[in-house]
Amino acid sequence: MMPPIHPLGAAIAIFFVTALASILWWMLHPPAHIPLAIARARQSVASVKRILVPTIGLPYAERGVELACRLGLAQKAEILLTYVMEVPRTMPLGIQLIEAEKNANEVLDRAEAIVELHHLQSEKIFQRARLAGEEISKIAQKRNVDMIVLGVRPKKGLRGEIFGKTSDSILRHAPCEVIIATLPDSGT
Repeated sequence: MMPPIHPLGAAIAIFFVTALASILWWMLHPPAHIPLAIARARQSVASVKRILVPTIGLPYAERGVELACRLGLAQKAEILLTYVMEVPRTMPLGIQLIEAEKNANEVLDRAEAIVELHHLQSEKIFQRARLAGEEISKIAQKRNVDMIVLGVRPKKGLRGEIFGKTSDSILRHAPCEVIIATLPDSGT
């Protein structure tokens, strides 16, 4: 005659068999191998905490702000909205240019509204400089920026160049990754 099965013993046996089966299933189904380059690319995007976006208020620059917000959304990145006003060498750097400063503040306010739609933190930076591209690169270096998102005009310049002098300078001197955002040419 067989001794009666105790309920606690049965529960322990079921737990043991389930645990052993799940371990065997886990061992026989390893996760898909991710190449090192893909793992690094994923990690580099996930580590973006500060994104600088130069803006001048034109649609392509505001699209750059939108793209920066989308890129920084998952990691709640801080968006540094930057307007660099170029002052000609014939004028002192500190000269008051009331209309230009008013325009810069309006542009930064519109860009900040885009960032607020994504519930991200932003900081507005207004700077005067002789060359905007060099100043933007300096700001990126001083502020320890992880990425610059640069909206560029959709049409080629007069001499056929894709980038203007500011975009070209940023690409040459940026201390971090630069993402180019451009609107498609509408043909108009």
